[in-house]
Amino acid sequence: MKTECLKIIPLGGLGEIGKNIMAIRYKDDMIVIDGGLMFPDDEMLGIDLVIPDITYLVENKKHIRGIILTHGHEDHIGGLPYILRQINAPIYGTKLTLGLLAAKLEEGDFDGHVETRCVHAGQRVKLGPFNVEFIRVSHSIADAVALGIRTPVGMIVHTGDFKFDQTPVNNQGPDYHKFAELGKEGILVLMSDSTNAERPGYTLSERVVADTFDETFRNARERIIIASFASNIHRIQLAITTAAKYNKKVAVVGRSMVNVVNIATELGYLDIPPGSMIDIDDIDQYPKNKIAVLTTGSQGEPMSALTRMANCEHRNIEIIPGDTVIISASPIPGNEKMINKTVDRLFKQGAEVIYESVSGVHVSGHASQEELKLMINLTKPKFFIPIHGEYRHLIKHAQLAKDVGISNENVFVVENGQILEFCSNWGKVAGRVTAGRVLVDGLGVGDVGNIVLRDRRQLSRDGLVVVVLTLDQNSGEIVAGPDIISRGFVYVRESEDLLEEARKRINATLKVCELHQTTEWGAIKSCVRETVGKFFYERTGRRPMILPIIMDV
Repeated sequence: MKTECLKIIPLGGLGEIGKNIMAIRYKDDMIVIDGGLMFPDDEMLGIDLVIPDITYLVENKKHIRGIILTHGHEDHIGGLPYILRQINAPIYGTKLTLGLLAAKLEEGDFDGHVETRCVHAGQRVKLGPFNVEFIRVSHSIADAVALGIRTPVGMIVHTGDFKFDQTPVNNQGPDYHKFAELGKEGILVLMSDSTNAERPGYTLSERVVADTFDETFRNARERIIIASFASNIHRIQLAITTAAKYNKKVAVVGRSMVNVVNIATELGYLDIPPGSMIDIDDIDQYPKNKIAVLTTGSQGEPMSALTRMANCEHRNIEIIPGDTVIISASPIPGNEKMINKTVDRLFKQGAEVIYESVSGVHVSGHASQEELKLMINLTKPKFFIPIHGEYRHLIKHAQLAKDVGISNENVFVVENGQILEFCSNWGKVAGRVTAGRVLVDGLGVGDVGNIVLRDRRQLSRDGLVVVVLTLDQNSGEIVAGPDIISRGFVYVRESEDLLEEARKRINATLKVCELHQTTEWGAIKSCVRETVGKFFYERTGRRPMILPIIMDV
């Protein structure tokens, strides 16, 4: 009799930061872990978001027993407004995670029905052949959980994003005992967060930030402006608590920050002293040294509140000498230039700027090397899969697993879309499913692909040249033109000689076409495009996009 195997299929989050989503399948039953997004890199011109390709899930949607969320960060729940348009399955998550998801769906104009089921750490949920236990972990957002998944083949542990913070600000540390208990019970597969696998030692506790905040509030001369990720509830609580200690009023600015503060307050995740919060429109009614502002913009986003302050464009807040600005977040890879520009402009406005590279105003929410080793030693898995990280992070994490005794053949560094099969005593890579990225541009989802991006890159580098011709339908002779329109290539008035020479080359090409009795417009356009492109490259070393337009009379 054939032994049924367990299948683990990552569809996002491996070889990249973000877009985390994982499918686990046994026979005809499947659960999905998370459904995140990724922010575009510099090469994805005009793209707003990147979400996972869920073709495999759509093809097997009748087998999905539930979607399980580990926590409420964008890279774990941000893709769900798009995913849930194609998949209808119950969603399991902790209270704050589901609260943030509800706001996300409302913001994304999602009008479908979503069945959500609130769970808490320590609870178990049965989904077909899967029995899922939620395990409390520390992260840079409240209510984060790891997952212990009992299957007919063996136990799986999925850590989610985590670190081992032994002095958490909410006094709710990770459940070390549960991980150790599961290790004694026997774990078949451990999937563990690799984000900080390159970082030696231990990740600092959130308490370090509390001490830095206290010192900064105590020494500030004027207003204090704190930029952080809106989802970092612990950091927001620290700012509010410290402001109250020094008798400062707190105002919140930035749409996402306002939304998260409201949600976290309603759900009981923020403890706000009475009378400590004020509306941003009322800050001028108080002395400047009695004001603290919580804002978005820790990543230098062009339209964020902090960036508008730095550019003197914010309607409520103008940076003045003596203001203290705390950027309490580490740069997402690719955002360094934008953050540096914002910091420079804030300094130019006379503010004192405190940021991660010069002060302890931020600590990571991800485990460093010694904590990653501790997770492996607590759980003692038979097989190990590093997840959540770029390829180099996965390789480093795999090496850590080998260092603490996991045999080389039991460590799997895989890519999105690869199928991992496990039985009780063996595991292997067993094929591949469709996986990749879907680009979101405005209201368009998936209608922009590599060809469009290639055209956008070409336009951004070398511009566009439009060649307009009017030909006689019968004789093929030029009736009007060729007119040359340049956008982003050369300025017409300053390049008249260049464009006149291009017209002569076009006329010569058209005469050759006429001589060879070429009347097919596609062929004529191709000749014009080749001639003009070659000429402009010879003269300028640039390759603008050439767009011939032919009209007939």
